[in-house]
Amino acid sequence: MKIAALLSGLLLGAAMIAPSAIAQDNGPEARPIYNRDQWLPKSVPTSDDVLRIPVPADYNAPKGSFVLVGGRLFDGTGKAARPATIVVQGKAITAVLGPDDKNWPADAVVYDVTGKTVMPGLIDLHSHLTFMEGADAASVYSSANMSGAESVMRGVKRMGVYLQAGVTSVRDVASHGDAPFVLKRLQAEGQLPGPRIMAAGQLITQTGGHGALHTFQPGYPEIHDQNPNSMVRVASGPDQWREAVRIQFAKGADLIKLASEYSQAEITAAVDEAHSLGLPVTVDSETQYIDMAIKAGVDSIEHPLPRSDAAVALMAKRGIASVPTLVAYRVIMRGSGGYFGSTSRRFELNEQVNENMVAKMRRAGVKMGIGLDVVALAGTDFLPGSYIDELESFTRIGFTKSEALVAATKTGAEIMKMGDRLGTIEPGKLADIIVVDGNPDEDFAALRKVKTAFVNGRLMLQDGRIYKPAHEEVPMPERK
Repeated sequence: MKIAALLSGLLLGAAMIAPSAIAQDNGPEARPIYNRDQWLPKSVPTSDDVLRIPVPADYNAPKGSFVLVGGRLFDGTGKAARPATIVVQGKAITAVLGPDDKNWPADAVVYDVTGKTVMPGLIDLHSHLTFMEGADAASVYSSANMSGAESVMRGVKRMGVYLQAGVTSVRDVASHGDAPFVLKRLQAEGQLPGPRIMAAGQLITQTGGHGALHTFQPGYPEIHDQNPNSMVRVASGPDQWREAVRIQFAKGADLIKLASEYSQAEITAAVDEAHSLGLPVTVDSETQYIDMAIKAGVDSIEHPLPRSDAAVALMAKRGIASVPTLVAYRVIMRGSGGYFGSTSRRFELNEQVNENMVAKMRRAGVKMGIGLDVVALAGTDFLPGSYIDELESFTRIGFTKSEALVAATKTGAEIMKMGDRLGTIEPGKLADIIVVDGNPDEDFAALRKVKTAFVNGRLMLQDGRIYKPAHEEVPMPERK
């Protein structure tokens, strides 16, 4: 009798478990991401972004070579730091030599980095290069209708700050209009010092969804009008979500950024369209919307927002990455006393709850990278402290210091779908390199002393200051 009662109780308890708490995986609804390598052998040169467009062999490569000698190398692979010499030809790392090996080109520029650490440039997976700050950010009208010129100038300022903090790549997950693509092109061509940019274009959400307040001022324009200078695109229904993805792709997007709220049909359509074009998808969502995102087949999920144990397990199983952005919530809640006024944040948010959620993902084996999303209040003015703060958060949830720096470099590149070209200092990788006065793998505070930075083999930071080559005069045409 007791056994029967116990079995009955167990069955009743199982029946009362919410479906979302039971880990089930029937596979993603959207198609897998387009295999960009299937039709392009590695011998074919392609653009140094997610799009992988065929280009000439010397595309965007600076002339000449340089070597970094005398330093200790933290290569980002997980190996311990060691003495080494790094050789760069054009935009690529060609060799990592022992400290006594001088087998480099005779005409190479030699940088003596004795006593310093050479490491891959840091990656910020969650930036908004053109987002407004302070009182301006609180104005819906100004956020929605900032001119393209002002957007670009704000981005230029932030790019310089990022570079001085040792960040050589940013994933811009929503900025105003065409601004992020202009900034990306100018930086890639070497005209503008700053980190390389992987741009999402506009955030895609539904009417009234997260971020939608930045698309309109009540009464002007009308809620369903699309503002080309907005950082958000509102879409309604699966067809409009597909079209919104196609518009970002046409502008040159490296990824697609979606935000709750949405229907299952809408997010599945958007992910399916993005993957068909070869673009990864990241999503800003919470609670049931994370379940929908996982079901659709997204590639990464932003923020430390609530999700079920089943969702965490499925993220780990499917390889869906997380970009926690713990520091962003810390800044918001310490500055304002809480996270107020958002319909997409209707749950408890505090520093410990957030860290507990990220620790749970860490224990489950979810891949995690560093992203800041610090756009409110002083924005990039917090750098490099905000980046150091996020690294320290990672150590509190179980990462060693070296593992946290690998998350900031190698793992970040993998999440961007650029792991074959960025994130480590190895032969064949692009030369995104920083030189730090100190040992950041032992003390993150050393990242306050980034002295030199190369992006794509171009010197962009020297003695801690933005570097731009002197103008070279072009001869006037002769009279004929």
